[in-house]
Amino acid sequence: MTTVTHINPPDMHSNPAYSQAVRIPAGYDTLHIGGQNGTDATGSLVGPDLKSQSRQALLNIQSCVRAAGGDLENIVKWTIFIKAGEPLQEGFAAFQEIWGRRPNPPAITGVFVSGLAVPGALVEIEAIAALPPE
Repeated sequence: MTTVTHINPPDMHSNPAYSQAVRIPAGYDTLHIGGQNGTDATGSLVGPDLKSQSRQALLNIQSCVRAAGGDLENIVKWTIFIKAGEPLQEGFAAFQEIWGRRPNPPAITGVFVSGLAVPGALVEIEAIAALPPE
C-alpha cells in the first residue's frame, strides 16, 4: 500500500516544525477532529496560560486519534486558532513537548483571533488525521 507523503519542495522554505503539504493516497480513512480547547474531562480549562491550554488541547486531539485506532503521527493537518496577543512561543513549546521527535510533522495553519467560544480559552486546535485502512 502507498503511504502518506510529506512534501517539502526544495524551492520553498523548510521548517522542521511543519510540512508544506501532505499527500494522502486512496484507501486511507480521514478523521476530522473538531476544535479542541485546553479543557479537561470535566470541561474545565486546565490553566490560564497558553502553554498549559495548548498542551491539553493536543492531548485531547491525541485521545481522539487513539480512539479511532491511530496516533499523533497520523495527523496530517493542524489548524491552530490563538487569541491575539498571546506569546506564540508558549504554544510551540507545548507542541514540541507532545509531538516530540517524530519525523514528518503535519501541515499547519496558525491564525490569531480576537476570541474563542469557550470563555477564558486562549487556543483552539483542529486536526485532520489519515488512518491506514484496517
